[in-house]
Amino acid sequence: MNAIIPTANNPIATPVTPGAGVGASSLSASPTFSPLYQQIKALITQSLQSGEWKPGELIPSEMELASRFKVSQGTVRKAIDELSAENLVVRRQGKGTFVATHHEARSQFRFLRLAPDEGVPHYPENRIIEVKRMRAPAEVARLLDIKSGDSVVFIRRVQSFSGVPTILDDLWLPGSIFKGLTAERLNEYKGPMYGLFETEFGTHMIRASEQIRAVCADAAIAGLLNVDAGTPLLNVERVSFTYGDKPVELRRGLYLTMNHHYRNELS
Repeated sequence: MNAIIPTANNPIATPVTPGAGVGASSLSASPTFSPLYQQIKALITQSLQSGEWKPGELIPSEMELASRFKVSQGTVRKAIDELSAENLVVRRQGKGTFVATHHEARSQFRFLRLAPDEGVPHYPENRIIEVKRMRAPAEVARLLDIKSGDSVVFIRRVQSFSGVPTILDDLWLPGSIFKGLTAERLNEYKGPMYGLFETEFGTHMIRASEQIRAVCADAAIAGLLNVDAGTPLLNVERVSFTYGDKPVELRRGLYLTMNHHYRNELS
């Protein structure tokens, strides 16, 4: 069976017979072998990244994709299995495969890991404290893979559960992507923040990397969370990535855990 090699001029696929001139291609400078289903996965991801299929939309069937890429249906199924495991697409029994969206409840709780000690998880209420454009400090720029001094949007908010302030979030977003993001727009939007980023700024969060440490609340933070200075908090620093492993958000959250715990699943 022919391999499928993407090219700069043809982001979909170009059938190439194994060994037929591949060695001369700049794409094969590395001897690393990529299984066929991984190549198909990369091509489907390119279509997601380019916006060919929007969040929430049905993607073509496995049979249609197999015909498009000139591979077997089993190869396509294996590629989609991995995309589903990575939460890029969602399979719905009897309906097909859809592009994942942050507007689904299951997606919202992928990135909100704080769960109540009692009762079922629910989304918190947001109170926007501050939104401003600023020059990126060196450390923020490094984590967002931009230049020091580039424009970023800074957001500070408090998230409450049943009226109790529980999370203080500081966020930095690349200004070149989030043009027009204001406090008014954030306050008007009633869904999850990542849903707003997806719908209005074309930025879908794919994965995140976190570092967690224990800290104590200083006087300013204690005032925002209505606790005593010195109260223990979880400090969660997260960098979120979109397609192409591009960092698009730095978030530093302080979590009050008197009635909540940080929840994760390892597999």
